Amino acid sequence: MRELSLHILDLVQNSITAESNLIKVHIEENSSENLFKIIIEDDGKGMEKEFLQKVKSPFTTTRDTRDVGLGIPLFESACDRCGGELEIWSEVGSGTKLTGIMERNNIDRPPLGRINETISSLLLFDNVDIEYIHKFNENEFVFRSTEIKEIVGEDINSPKVINWINEYILENLQGIGVEIWN
Repeated sequence: MRELSLHILDLVQNSITAESNLIKVHIEENSSENLFKIIIEDDGKGMEKEFLQKVKSPFTTTRDTRDVGLGIPLFESACDRCGGELEIWSEVGSGTKLTGIMERNNIDRPPLGRINETISSLLLFDNVDIEYIHKFNENEFVFRSTEIKEIVGEDINSPKVINWINEYILENLQGIGVEIWN
């Protein structure tokens, strides 16, 4: 995939399929430590131990429509190419946590991309709350869909609100120094 935000979108779709109510997307960028970390954590069904052991294989999927699942293997490959690794923890009934670590300045690291659009588009899924935290060096931006829902109620997935959220995320990320494609 050409940008990390598309990896995140794909992996979060797994969380939605696992019937998660809360999905946390945390990104940590630290230029002095040359670190780029993406954590996706959910409270979904979780995975059986046997499935977890083979989930990094492209020939492992829960889908009925095809015999391959490329989201996790492609993300792991991106992490490996960038001097990092992918760790996955999961427990049935408790959820799943993926942690992808990369060298921030690695020439092979894809750009973050339009993470603001990725996060705002996730709000179109009903019954899922999103927590997005982005740390850049000493700065931090926090977005929680629960806080927006308290203000706008059921209108959270209306086009006007989604557009506002998209711009709100973009402005705040740029404000803490995150490079965004726009």
